[in-house]
Amino acid sequence: MQLQTGTFITSVIDEKPTLSSAYDKPINAYDEAFTEDRQPRAHWEALLRNISNLSDEEMLDRQRRAQRILREDGATYNLTSDPLTPSVWSLDLIPNIIPTDEWLEIEQGLAQRSNLFDLILKDLYGPQELLKNGIIPSEIIFSHPGFLRQCHGVMVPGAHQLLHHAVDLVRDHAGQFQVIGDRTQAPNGAGYALENRTVVSRVIPNSFRDSQVRRLAGFFQSFKNMLTSLASQWTDTPRIVMLSPGAYSSTYFEQAYLSNYLGFPLVQGSDLTVRNGAVWMKSLNGLARVDVILRRVDDAYCDQAELRADSFLGVPGLLEVVRAGNVVLANPLGSGILEAPALVKFLPAISEFLTGKQLTLPSVATWWCGDKDDLNYVIANLSNLIIKPAIRSHSSNSIYGHTLSEKQKLNTIEKIKKAPHLYAAQSYVPGSMSPIWLNGKIQARPSLLRAFTVANPTGYTVMPGGLSRAGESTKDSIVTNMSSSKSKDTWIIAAEPEAQSNLITDQVLLQDEALQANLPSRVVENLFWMGRYAERAEISMRLLRTIFKQMNGIDPLPEESRRMLLEMASTQTGCLPGFMEADEKLLANPEAELVSIITDGSRAGSVKANLQAMLSCGEQVKEMLSADTRIIINELRDHIHELDRAYTNGLPSAPEESLDSLVTSLLALSGLNHESMLRGLDWTFQEIGRRTERALQTATLLRSALTTPLSSGPQQQILESVLLSVEALISFRRRYRNRARVAYGLDLLMIDGTNPRSLLYQVEQLRKYIRELPRNETTTAGLSPENKIILKSLNDIQLADLEELAKIDPDSQSRLKLEQLMTEFLAQLEQFTVLISDKYFDHTAGPQSLTEAIRGTNV
Repeated sequence: MQLQTGTFITSVIDEKPTLSSAYDKPINAYDEAFTEDRQPRAHWEALLRNISNLSDEEMLDRQRRAQRILREDGATYNLTSDPLTPSVWSLDLIPNIIPTDEWLEIEQGLAQRSNLFDLILKDLYGPQELLKNGIIPSEIIFSHPGFLRQCHGVMVPGAHQLLHHAVDLVRDHAGQFQVIGDRTQAPNGAGYALENRTVVSRVIPNSFRDSQVRRLAGFFQSFKNMLTSLASQWTDTPRIVMLSPGAYSSTYFEQAYLSNYLGFPLVQGSDLTVRNGAVWMKSLNGLARVDVILRRVDDAYCDQAELRADSFLGVPGLLEVVRAGNVVLANPLGSGILEAPALVKFLPAISEFLTGKQLTLPSVATWWCGDKDDLNYVIANLSNLIIKPAIRSHSSNSIYGHTLSEKQKLNTIEKIKKAPHLYAAQSYVPGSMSPIWLNGKIQARPSLLRAFTVANPTGYTVMPGGLSRAGESTKDSIVTNMSSSKSKDTWIIAAEPEAQSNLITDQVLLQDEALQANLPSRVVENLFWMGRYAERAEISMRLLRTIFKQMNGIDPLPEESRRMLLEMASTQTGCLPGFMEADEKLLANPEAELVSIITDGSRAGSVKANLQAMLSCGEQVKEMLSADTRIIINELRDHIHELDRAYTNGLPSAPEESLDSLVTSLLALSGLNHESMLRGLDWTFQEIGRRTERALQTATLLRSALTTPLSSGPQQQILESVLLSVEALISFRRRYRNRARVAYGLDLLMIDGTNPRSLLYQVEQLRKYIRELPRNETTTAGLSPENKIILKSLNDIQLADLEELAKIDPDSQSRLKLEQLMTEFLAQLEQFTVLISDKYFDHTAGPQSLTEAIRGTNV
C-alpha cells in the first residue's frame, strides 16, 4: 500500500503499536530508521511512536521552540558581515539514532584511526620512514603547503601529537560506515553537537529521557583534562586559551560556546604577544603567560613571522616559542597535512607498515591522480567519482562527476592532466537516508556523521555521539556543507541508564576562577564601545521622538522652533550638514532627511548605523553576554527590521511610535547590565562607555539647543523639548511650577546630582569607576591624566554660575558662557576617552609582509 508522506499507519497487535514508514523506500541507499519491509528499526521504534502521537501543529510548535532557543543562545553558522542578519544554526528535532552494539564497533574504529593518524604525524615530522620506504609518495607530502618544514622535530609533550580529531562518516547502501574525510588542523563541530543536545533534550524531554541516551559531558571533561595535562611539565595551574579567528569566523558561535563551557578565555591573535621566549595574553592587569593554546586558526595563519606574513589571525613568533617548548598548541602546527585527500588511498599500506594491522573502519575508495594507473581510471570513470583537490582550502570545492555536462567533464579532465598530483578522486557514496521534519511532514534526506576523538593517556576517547547533518533539498544527494543542511543530535542508545558522576575537580575550578578576572584588552574595548553606541542610539531616538511629537502637535509649530528642532537632530546625530544649511524648501519638507537620519545604515551617526555598530561590538564579545542579554539583542534586531518596513514609503503616520520599541529594548539592556552583571572590569568599562557618552550627548544637546536665544514662546518649547528628550520634563514642572527659565533647566540637567541624566551625575560616576581600574595609582607627579581631566570637569560643573550661563551676551547675541563651558567640557571628555583608550585598549598595528614593504619602497 502506498503511503502519503508525513503519515503513520498504526495497528494494534498484542497491544504493541507497529509503525509503517513515513516516506517511500529510498533507492540504492541505506535507510536509518526503517528496514527493507518498511518497519521501524528496533532502536527507532520508541522515538517514532512518540512522534506519531504528536499532531502536526504540536510538532511544528516544538520545531519553532527549538529554533527560538538556538536564536536566543546566539547559535549561528556562516555569520555575514551584517550584524542584523546572522544565520541561525539549523536543527532538526528528529535525532540520528545508533544502537550501542553498532556504536562500539564504530568507536573502536575511530580510536584506531586517530591512533594511526597520530603515528603518521609523528613519522612525517620525525624519522619519515613512510617516505623513505615509499609507503607514501613524496609528492603528496612535499608539494602540500600543509606540510610545514619549520615544524620538523617539534613534538608535543606526552604520548600523542594528534590531540583532537574529527572524522566524517557516511553509510553505504549496505549500512556500512565509511570515512570520507578527516579534520585535524582545527576540528570544529563538537560545540554544535553539544548545543544540539542541549536544545533537543529541552524540546522533546520525554523521548530523550526514555531513550537512555549516552551523555556527552564525560567527553568534554576528558578534553579539558587532556589540555590541562599538556603543560604539566612546568606548571600545575596552566593558563589555557582558545585562539579564534574572530567574530566573523563561520564557526564563531561554537568557539564562544566551547570557551565558556570549558572555562577558557577566548582570544584572538591580537590579544597575544611573544615576549622573552613565551606567549603572553595582553590583559588589563598586564601580561599573563599562556601555557596551552586550543586553536581554531588554520596552520598557515598562526605565525606571521615564519608562515604567512599577510595573516591577521596569528601571533608573530609563535612557532619559535612552540619550538622552544614554552607553549603547547592543540592541535600542533603542521597537522593540516593529515587532511590531504590523497593520503586516504595509502592508509591501508600505512596501517600495515606502522601497526601491522588493517583499519576496521574503512575509508571510501580513493585514487590519487599522481599515479598513472589511477589517473587513467579516474578519466575513464569520472561520472561515478568525486574529484577533490589534493590541497584542501576554504576556496576549493569538490567536483561531483555525475552532475557535469560533457563539456564540463572535458574541462575537468584537462585541468587534472595539467597537474595530476594535485588531485584525488573518491567513489561516490550518497549517504544513508535519515528522517527529518521538513515543511510540516517527515521526509527522507541524505545524511552524514562527524565524529570526534580526543587523546587520553592510554589512547583516544570518542564522543558518544557526534554532529549529524542532513540535506534540506531533494536535489542534493550528499550533504556538502553545514550552511545548506539541517543538523541533528546524535543519540547513542545505552543498554542501561548511565550512572551520574561529578567529573569536575577542585583544582580545575580554582584555575578557572583565577582566569575570570584577567580579560583581554580587546574584550573590554568592545564592551566600552557597546555601551557608547547604545547611549548614542538612545539619545538620538529620544530626541527624534520629541521632534515628531512637537511637529505633529495640536498647535502649529513656530518657524524658529521648527528650524531649531531640526538643526538639533542634525547636530545630535552628527548627520551633517543635514538641516544646518537648510533652505525653506527643506524645512517645509523635512521627511526625507529625517528618514535618512533614522534608517540609512551607511550614514555615520544615523540611528541604524549606531545600532549596527552596537550589535557588531556585541558579536565580538559574544562569550561575555548572558542568555537574557542575547534575548534582548535578538529583540533589537527584530525591531530594526520592523523599523525598515515601517519607513519603506517614507515617514509613517505616527513616526514617534516606530521608535518606542527600540528605546524600550535599549533600556531593558541597560537595566539588565545594571541589575544582573557582576561588577568586574567588563561591567566597569561598559559603564564608563555609557556614562561618558551620556555626558557627551547631554552637553551636545545643551549647546545646540540653548546657546541660541529665542523669543519667549519658542524658547519654552525648545527647553521643554530638551527636558522631554532626557525624561526630565515632569520633574522640572513639579519643581519649578511651569516657570520655564533656562537657568532652571540648566540646574536640573547640569548640577542636580539626583538626576541620573545630569552632567554632574555622569562625571561623579566616572570619577568613581576610574578609581577601580588597574594601573590607576597616584604617582609622585600627582594624579593620573584621566583623573585630572575628570576632576577638572567635575569642578567646572560644580562651580558654574547658572544665572551667568543663562545670560545673553550682547555682542554675540548668544549665551556665550554656556557655549564656552559646554565646548570645553566636550573637549575634556573626548580627551578622557583618548587617554582611557591609549592606556587600556590594544592598538597593535596589523602585521605587514616584509617583502611587500620592500616592494613598495622607492630605492
